[in-house]
Amino acid sequence: MATVFLDTNIFLRHLTGDHPEHSPKATAYLVRIERGEMKARIADTVVFEVVFTLRSYYGHSKGEIRDTFLPIVEMAGIALPGKRWLREVFDVYVEENVSFADAFHATLMKHLGIEEIASFDMDFDRIPGVRRAAL
Repeated sequence: MATVFLDTNIFLRHLTGDHPEHSPKATAYLVRIERGEMKARIADTVVFEVVFTLRSYYGHSKGEIRDTFLPIVEMAGIALPGKRWLREVFDVYVEENVSFADAFHATLMKHLGIEEIASFDMDFDRIPGVRRAAL
């Protein structure tokens, strides 16, 4: 079975249903993946683009984004490096009210056994288990 790489717009058209032609096609494509008829791969950048676009352009709340997008990414037919951490990333994003990038970095740090980050971004002070380095 061949693997296809999914671009950001497949997820956006499915989640927003805002295009009369592309949205139903995107949904049908994702259904085929869910049924196991095909496999797909995505990159972290696709996840970042979807989160950013849904939040900034469409005005979705962080919770809405987690609750609608995460189940799709978690489908068995979608491969993503670091996928096993994504639920944790989304939880930090929503619960600690930080940017998606900060949530991603904090989660990655945790799994790498790193507790300290060199950053001027005070949002990291809200994330349990992360401390900013004295600069």
